[in-house]
Amino acid sequence: MAELKNDRYLRALLKQPVDRTPIWMMRQAGRYLPEYKATRAEAGDFMSLCKNKELACEVTLQPLRRYDLDAAILFSDILTVPDAMGLGLYFEAGEGPRFERPTDTIDAIKKLAVPDPELELGYVMDAVSTIRRELKGEVPLIGFSGSPWTLATYMVEGGSSKAFEKIKKMAYEEPATLHLLLDKLADSVTLYLNAQIANGAQSVMIFDSWGGALSHHAYREFSLRYMQKIVDGLTRQAEGRQVPVTLFTKGGGLWLEAMAETGCDALGLDWTVDIGDARRRVGEKVALQGNMDPSVLYASPERIHQEVEQILASYGEGTGHVFNLGHGIHQHVNPEHAGAFINSVHELSKQYHK
Repeated sequence: MAELKNDRYLRALLKQPVDRTPIWMMRQAGRYLPEYKATRAEAGDFMSLCKNKELACEVTLQPLRRYDLDAAILFSDILTVPDAMGLGLYFEAGEGPRFERPTDTIDAIKKLAVPDPELELGYVMDAVSTIRRELKGEVPLIGFSGSPWTLATYMVEGGSSKAFEKIKKMAYEEPATLHLLLDKLADSVTLYLNAQIANGAQSVMIFDSWGGALSHHAYREFSLRYMQKIVDGLTRQAEGRQVPVTLFTKGGGLWLEAMAETGCDALGLDWTVDIGDARRRVGEKVALQGNMDPSVLYASPERIHQEVEQILASYGEGTGHVFNLGHGIHQHVNPEHAGAFINSVHELSKQYHK
């Protein structure tokens, strides 16, 4: 493997000194870029893009050609794991992901097998190793998965949901059934992320997109407990380096202290949290990633600059901050505004790292 030329992102996650705050963007390979749209059209559909290692590599690298970013993130989808469990993932135009065979009964859940990441998810591992090779050590590669709770919401509901009626009914009426599903998912995600690390991912992130839909106690029981299990089972050293782990619960600002206790290296923050308050709350335990509202990128470059300035000032001096959006970049953002955002972080953050 090529020597890593820019390890700013990995160093910040481990709270080691850096010369400026590193930056990458959630969904940085995505529909806001015309070059991404062209490659997706070439692939035919979203899952065909994910399953073609050359095209998945191409879209992963596209934002790095355009912007001075400090990390690449694997181009894939959180629903690859349930798809590999045999649920029949497909995408309905205008409706998002759907499953042909939802797992909303104990019998369906008992039949689920934990997928072998090198077999059923071999296309993801091929993409990881291809991207890692083509990065040529320029920046680190981030691997990722959905959290067990988030994956379970799609599996039980049969697709996207706003009210989470089926899975919440299961949580309160048949908790043992849901725990069985979450336990299988935690085992699956642990194997999946460890396989990504073995194939070249240098950091991993767990996206708990829907943890914020849970009540205070239910979050700990049905979401955090299983992310803890994954953190405990992850490979934390590879190629002579530490492999940092980031947990991100959207809407999870209430639980930062509990998340920091899991042994992860960093927490992702959405835009509802003040990053300075978050830093005071978690102390020296973890680094923080975030947390500009993606909608700020619709504003003028001057306004974007102001927002970056405010977030950097709130975090304050020293390492342990990876600048990012509080969620994925929106598809209608002007790519030049994303560039202004990245340049603002480069320009303004140096003063905080003397």
